Amino acid sequence: MIDVSFKSNSLRYAIAKGILKTSKETIDLIRRKKVPKGDVLEIARAAGTQAAKMTSDWIVFCHPIPLDWINIQFELKETQIEVMAEVKAIWKTGVEMEAITSVSAALINIYDMLKPIDDKLIISKVHLVKKLGGKSQFSDQFTQALSAAVLVISDSTFAGKREDQSGKIIKNYLKNHPVHVDVYEILPDAAETITNRLKELVDIQGIQLIFTTGGTGLGPKDHTPEATRGVLDKEIPGISEMIRRHGRDRTPFAMLSRGVAGLRKNSMIINLPGSSKGAGESMDALFPGLLHGFPMIWGGGHSKDGKWQKGKSV
Repeated sequence: MIDVSFKSNSLRYAIAKGILKTSKETIDLIRRKKVPKGDVLEIARAAGTQAAKMTSDWIVFCHPIPLDWINIQFELKETQIEVMAEVKAIWKTGVEMEAITSVSAALINIYDMLKPIDDKLIISKVHLVKKLGGKSQFSDQFTQALSAAVLVISDSTFAGKREDQSGKIIKNYLKNHPVHVDVYEILPDAAETITNRLKELVDIQGIQLIFTTGGTGLGPKDHTPEATRGVLDKEIPGISEMIRRHGRDRTPFAMLSRGVAGLRKNSMIINLPGSSKGAGESMDALFPGLLHGFPMIWGGGHSKDGKWQKGKSV
């Protein structure tokens, strides 16, 4: 089974279809509910619903998913029955296998109920029609990579007594996104130093996305949130809330983080925890949705295809 513990829940949707070919006479019996084994479509609907909920029992690498909605519909044509299944869930993985399993189970049950009266039944074209949800649906693309800075806030790392881990994790994570790290620095736990450097990065160097890591806790030298808040024009509380919520699902200590996030001019500044694990989990929580903030900052609204250059979709 694949580890999906690092993922965040999102709305997942899938629709699948399949066909059972039969005869005109058999279709007529189904319409008139004269099949000896009973109401074919209602039995198939129940079977498809149950199968969707039990998909992980059949498919080895599927995760048990708490499904929120299953809808099964049938269309009787002259010599075939078309089955469609829709599935929704708010979870970490997609529900396409649940939709396909639902259609397959419905078709097999129809086959079983009709085989005593029709020996030429054929099941065919079971396929996924559409799926939505997950990171791929919310990925923004840019004609030019966003410029970024990673600031490691730590006295001991600044003094060379400890090697940085969290800043490197952030840098490596950004390699898989349309973001280029132009600045990577280690700073001491000093509010004035942090404040001045944030101002320089935005006002002079024009860095668009700044991550700090460290100094967000309850210790006597944890000044990063105060230093950051002092340079912000607007706070973005949802970002910090997402970091803490995602972290809280993995460790109770995440609630002790005081990190803030917001805008200075057209640049986004985000405080991340100082631990390497916390920094990595925070990046999982924020991407790819975080990047959609930049089209909003530029006044471009929402792009239908998710492709952007500054100020407009392309």
